Amino acid sequence: MDDPVAGLREMARVTRDGGVVAACVWDFTDGGPIGPFWDAAQTLDPEVETGSICPGSRGGHLADLLRAAGIGDIVDSAVAVDVEHATFEDWWEPFTLGVARSGAHVAGLEPDRRTALRELCRERLPEPPFVVSAKAWVARGTA
Repeated sequence: MDDPVAGLREMARVTRDGGVVAACVWDFTDGGPIGPFWDAAQTLDPEVETGSICPGSRGGHLADLLRAAGIGDIVDSAVAVDVEHATFEDWWEPFTLGVARSGAHVAGLEPDRRTALRELCRERLPEPPFVVSAKAWVARGTA
């Protein structure tokens, strides 16, 4: 969200009184689930902005955003996941959909730069199948 507090306020507005408003964001402080992508992107372009600047992507920040939106009874936590990728293509394909900062980055690259990024990612990941471990910050509160 460009304005996460406004977005959370809107979520609370359309939630019945006493209903739950919840959000989660990948933890990018340790690279997160797409750390290899951003590491490769920064190798090719040191000026690229990574997902680490996303609101809520560090511990406690989602709870702060919910508080700023006027949401009460906040519970702040984290969840961990392991995702197995059978092939490199299973891992790479979501980046080609133009979704989130990573997808927008791929969509904005010239074809030769996109290929270079793809191949650098392939070099940095283990041979398939491989597992990517990640953590997401989770916060919920009452509207």
